[in-house]
Amino acid sequence: MFKIMGITAGRKNGNSEILLKEALMFCEEAGAEITMINLKDYEVLDCTGCTACTKGFSQGKNVGCVLDSKDDKKKIMEAMLDQDAVIFSAPTYDLMACAMFAKFAQRSLSYETSFLESIGAIEHRDRVSALIAVGGSTRSWQSMALESMQAAMFTTDFKVIDMYLATRVPAPAQCLLDDEMIQRARKIGENIMKSVNTPAEERVWLGDEDMGWCPNCHSNALILGEPQWDGLLYPVECQVCGAGGTLEETPDKKWKFVIQENGLQRDRTTVKGRGEHLVEIAHTQGGFFKDPKNFEVVKEKLGKYKDKTFKSL
Repeated sequence: MFKIMGITAGRKNGNSEILLKEALMFCEEAGAEITMINLKDYEVLDCTGCTACTKGFSQGKNVGCVLDSKDDKKKIMEAMLDQDAVIFSAPTYDLMACAMFAKFAQRSLSYETSFLESIGAIEHRDRVSALIAVGGSTRSWQSMALESMQAAMFTTDFKVIDMYLATRVPAPAQCLLDDEMIQRARKIGENIMKSVNTPAEERVWLGDEDMGWCPNCHSNALILGEPQWDGLLYPVECQVCGAGGTLEETPDKKWKFVIQENGLQRDRTTVKGRGEHLVEIAHTQGGFFKDPKNFEVVKEKLGKYKDKTFKSL
């Protein structure tokens, strides 16, 4: 029996929760064991930016998160990482997924699977996921919704096999007036079950074929490239998965993003690609801690800012 989990950051009985439940109901009918949580029912503290987890990474140690004993994040993560698939849903209030989802996602760095696997702390497990973003406008006002949710999938090694952007449903439960929207959510459940029943090495994208600029992760977010920490440079990058390439004009006078030969060298959707970022962390943060002079310089200069105060509210 496959284990499928649903995680939503939307209001109770709202569009995000309804569409998620529709997808999960297909999975349940197909024989999966279902778990579902609403993040609003749990306490998840903000990341403090203490860098304890990345400092540990740079030293080859798994130190976890300093907040693990203070809220529900660890409990949720342990359940989430024990699943074969997870479907996430979140509302969009202003261009990107809501703050509740972002807060949950940004606490996941201490669970970076490529690092934990590299030191033997965990065994590799192939998981898949699907994403549902919901908002009151067209994609114009949800332009970073799915992309911001995708960015939360890499750290814990979820292969995104489908995404859906539900548009123009600003009122609570308004999605129930749109039968096609409900059916599309159900299709997500169908695609999840199809994927988990497929050998991991044969799993592919099952969402809308022409979705997104990027042929690797299907995001709609491209940026002009600039030199990375070690000098690697792509003319154009997918800001979600990190694929690199160029824009080429098609015969019908349109444009497409073409990934170049080494364009997946930093592919964040793979363990190997994310491992390159761990090398960067070891080089930058690890380099800082290796030289005691850095502490002396920072301590000397910090006083100017530590002692400076301004009028507050």
